[in-house]
This record gives sequence, C-alpha cells and structure tokens, in this order.
Amino acid sequence: MKNHAISNKYLDISPEVTEALEHNRPVVALESTIIAHGMPYPQNVKTALQVERKIRENGAIPATIAVINGMMKAGLSHEEIEFLGREGDKITKVSRRDLPFVIAAGKNGATTVASTMIIAAMAGIRIFATGGIGGVHRGAEQTFDISADLQELAKTSVAVVCAGAKSILDLGLTTEYLETHGVPLIGYQTHSLPAFFCRTSPFPVNIRLDSPEQIAQAMAVKWDTGLQGGLVIANPIPEPYAMPEAEINAAIEQAVHESIEQKVNGKACTPFLLSRVAELTGGDSLSANIQLVLNNAELAAKIACCYWENSCYRKQRTGN
Repeated sequence: MKNHAISNKYLDISPEVTEALEHNRPVVALESTIIAHGMPYPQNVKTALQVERKIRENGAIPATIAVINGMMKAGLSHEEIEFLGREGDKITKVSRRDLPFVIAAGKNGATTVASTMIIAAMAGIRIFATGGIGGVHRGAEQTFDISADLQELAKTSVAVVCAGAKSILDLGLTTEYLETHGVPLIGYQTHSLPAFFCRTSPFPVNIRLDSPEQIAQAMAVKWDTGLQGGLVIANPIPEPYAMPEAEINAAIEQAVHESIEQKVNGKACTPFLLSRVAELTGGDSLSANIQLVLNNAELAAKIACCYWENSCYRKQRTGN
C-alpha cells in the first residue's frame, strides 16, 4: 500500500513516519491536546512517550500530531513533545475551525480529536488512538455545545480507538448523534458503551467485535466500498484501573455545576472539567486516564498491523 498523503506545503511528515508509510508498515496517529491540556507537566510528557513506546512494542510506528511554528506535523521529536508539555496552556487548542488561522500566524497548536483526524488523513494514516472522543455536552439542549469531533467522524476516514466518550458528556445524546450521522460505534469485546473512567454505561454500542482482525476487516470493507467517514472503536478501560461509577459520577456532577457557576464554556470546558474531576478524586482519575490511553494505544497498534497486512494482501490480489 502506497502512502496516499496529500501534497500540502503546510504538512510535514517526519522521516520515520514517511518511511513507514512508503514501506507498508503500520502507523498509529496520536493527538497532542492530551499533552498540552490534558495532564500536568511533567506527567504529560512522560505519558506521551510511554504511549509511543507502547505502540512500538506492538509492531506499529507512532505519529504524534501537532502544529509547530505554523506547520502541521505528523510525527514529533522528543524535543517537540517536551516543548508542548512544558508550555501547556500557552499552546493553542486547535480544532478544524482553528487550523488555518494557527497555521497562517505561524503559531503552535495542540490538536484535538477532530484536527488530529484531519492531519492523519492528509498524511495517509488510517488509525488513531486517543483517550476519549468529545461529544454532546450536558445541557446541550440549551447551549448547543457539541464537539466538532462528532462531525469529523462523520466525514473523515480515520478509525478512532478510544475508551468511549468522555464521561463528563451526555453519553445518550452522543450515541444518538453518531447514529444519525452514520458513524459505526464498535464495542471491543463489549456490548455496552464504555464511559471513559468506567467500563460500562447504560447505552449499547452498534456492534460488538472481539478481535483486532475483525475490526481491521470492517474498516477495510467500509472504505473499499466507498463509504467515507470514520469509525469509533470503544475499548473499555482495563478492569484494575476502572473507577467506581458512583464516585466518578459524583465528581463529574460537582465539576459540571462549578463550570456553570464560573461560566466556563467552549474550548475551555473539557480541560476544566477533567482537571476538576482529577482534583475531586484525589488524582485517581488522572491515573485511570493514563492507563486507558496506554490500553487504547496497544489495541490501535494491533488493529493497524492487521489493517496494513490485509491492505497489502488485497493489493497483491487485485494489483491496485
């Protein structure tokens, strides 16, 4: 399978990722918002490097994605990851609408799920591991606060491995939104949508698949038949690190109430809620967050290996 990266003067693919794509080796994209805005320094840098190692241990090449000095980058150096982690909130949080402006200004940006999907697709990367996707926020009936991640999943052909949607969201409305826009919601070895810190929720997934091979095959068939758009692969947090539902829900309710009182909204809402939940749980949610990201990276690498093997096999059979 050749690298189908779009020729783009604003896109810089690292030599390692370029070589992997050109030589039919599996690659997994990683976001950078979790580095700059998701965790405190230096834990964010340590975790980012751990996640990259986990992907390598499972046979794939990591491609952490960000905007550095106005360039969209697929594959960061350790120095660039350190820079993002150290600068933290000084780095602009970048979604689809922000990309052209951050690039035009020559600034640095930490990519969300949506913008990571965009840059991954440009680079020719089909699989992306993250913590949890964004979704429909609680109270969206009044605020219309819906993450751009969901629209991106409907239009951009990248598979996203996550621990479900962030549990600070309205999970029911999020699943309805995905269904309306034709985004497959796959449960990895589960019939229930994981709720980020918790392994289950009251909401079912569309389909359960129990192996990386099955997921890779579904991805291939979807895109080979011309059905554009992404897939959500919901991977429950490992059981030893899952948090009690009552404890996490109480912390979330308090954090949401405080965000309303303090009028925190827009791009600032999710980082505020995650940070406050971490404080209210005595840091337990941060530890859980790290473990679920590592778990998602491992599964994404295994799926990527299966997908690339199948893609190469199909190319040999068809000559395309």
